[in-house]
Amino acid sequence: MDDFEVDQVVQRALDRLTLLAETTTAMTSTLDPYAAVRRVCRILVPQLADWCAVDLIEDDGRPRRVSVVHRDPGTLPVGGLTGLLPDIPEKPVGPLSRVLGGAGPLLLTAADIPGPHEAADPLHARQLELFEQLGTHTAVVAPVRARRQVLGALTIGRSADRAPLTPDDLAMVEDLTHRVALGVDNARLHRETQHIAERLQRSLLPTLPQTGPLRLAARYAPAATTAEVGGDWYDSFRLPNGSTTMIMGDVTGHDLRAAITMSQLRNMLRGIGCDRQEPPGHILRRLDLAHQSLYPHATATCLYALLDQDDGGAWAVTYSSAGHPPALLITHEGDTRYLEGGRGLLLGVDPHSPRGHATETLPARSTLLMYTDGLIERRGEDLTHGMTRLRQHAAALAREQLDTFCDELLTGMTTDHADDIALLAARVPAS
Repeated sequence: MDDFEVDQVVQRALDRLTLLAETTTAMTSTLDPYAAVRRVCRILVPQLADWCAVDLIEDDGRPRRVSVVHRDPGTLPVGGLTGLLPDIPEKPVGPLSRVLGGAGPLLLTAADIPGPHEAADPLHARQLELFEQLGTHTAVVAPVRARRQVLGALTIGRSADRAPLTPDDLAMVEDLTHRVALGVDNARLHRETQHIAERLQRSLLPTLPQTGPLRLAARYAPAATTAEVGGDWYDSFRLPNGSTTMIMGDVTGHDLRAAITMSQLRNMLRGIGCDRQEPPGHILRRLDLAHQSLYPHATATCLYALLDQDDGGAWAVTYSSAGHPPALLITHEGDTRYLEGGRGLLLGVDPHSPRGHATETLPARSTLLMYTDGLIERRGEDLTHGMTRLRQHAAALAREQLDTFCDELLTGMTTDHADDIALLAARVPAS
């Protein structure tokens, strides 16, 4: 082997390593598997092939073409060639169905690529149509496989004006699909973990009472960038004396321990509130004493309120806060103000510290809103900006139905939120 041939071998090896490294980077740069494989296709075209397509199997077992990239974008029709594909046949005949069924990478020459009219099944027809539309002379179809499970397939193709793909390219494509598979699998595991965490969090949240003229609504939104459970919680129930409670809290931390502590604090508060039926400041002090005994190293915020209607039909709220963001009162006309009274230390700081409470009259058709700090906090932003933003959004929604009020408020306030969010709202009836 002369020096020129040696240089060629070395260059091919370097090109291969570069392609593998770029593919790995593309698959690890995002947890969106569709976006990741599109990046991979743009890397492989035109370095390795004239076009590249990736099909992934969805949760229901149906294959979906998520990316098709061609060296000449004008070759692709408007809207591309992506979307759901026909079901995988029970008896695979075409190369795509064979690979999705568990076969290894397949090299296809012109003799292996008949016209679509010779297809054995609908999925085979779609693949042959793709080959025909993109002028394919040779192709490789390889499984995207992880943990002994086929997640999809990667197909690359070359036209007749380029050197054909050969058996030597199969090993390269197999390495590529291995990296693609790891990225897709990691993204799916992350999504599953996130959904499990969210379901766990939601299962710990209560059903709100809907009796009498007072209307209640609540919402919970998990953090946009984490798969962890958190300590945000809300609660509402009627006491034996007829008062309606509104409770909002947040246990420090974003892990399973915080979620467990949150659930147990909520249950303790329910028991204390129903048994004692005392003013909110007294109830929070009792909760703090119990919290200190059971969770001496944990801290939490809590806002506890009682809503009552007098004989004349007027409503009032009596409340106490253990380090929690203040509730927001929104009148039907759109005037807003934060209820700053009854403030005290966080739970878990000094259980013997006295706790007070405050009482406010609630105008007819007004809305009382409680929330956790994820609704107003933004990284790098002063908290007052978030509180002002909340007032503005809430004022604009003051006359909406309560469910619409909560939905629109959450949508308007939760762009790229980095923390869990819980909110609880009560709508006072007309006089």
